[in-house]
Amino acid sequence: MARVTVEDCVDKIPNRFDLVLAASQRARQISSGAELTIDRDRDKNPVVALREIAEVTVKPAELQEAIVAGMQRVIVADDDAPDDIGSLQASAEALRLTAAQPPRNTNLGADYE
Repeated sequence: MARVTVEDCVDKIPNRFDLVLAASQRARQISSGAELTIDRDRDKNPVVALREIAEVTVKPAELQEAIVAGMQRVIVADDDAPDDIGSLQASAEALRLTAAQPPRNTNLGADYE
């Protein structure tokens, strides 16, 4: 079998940088136990990922969404409902205001007695 090169995949994902991101994401998925869509043929995970992209057995749009989801630091839950304050935005603003204020010094006496 011929080696997979980037040239085989560029027509599926035209930007080489996006291709590298997609292939590395798919290789990570394979490493973590994702189901293979092609035969491995003793290839390593990055080569399998490139072969899957070249043969269009994985969708680039799904890989793109997995990349974005993996880089997100805040996960927004769909079932969030307004709380006692009235809304999540109001509670987040209240938390921001209280966290931004430094604590007051309540010690009014001298350091030495």
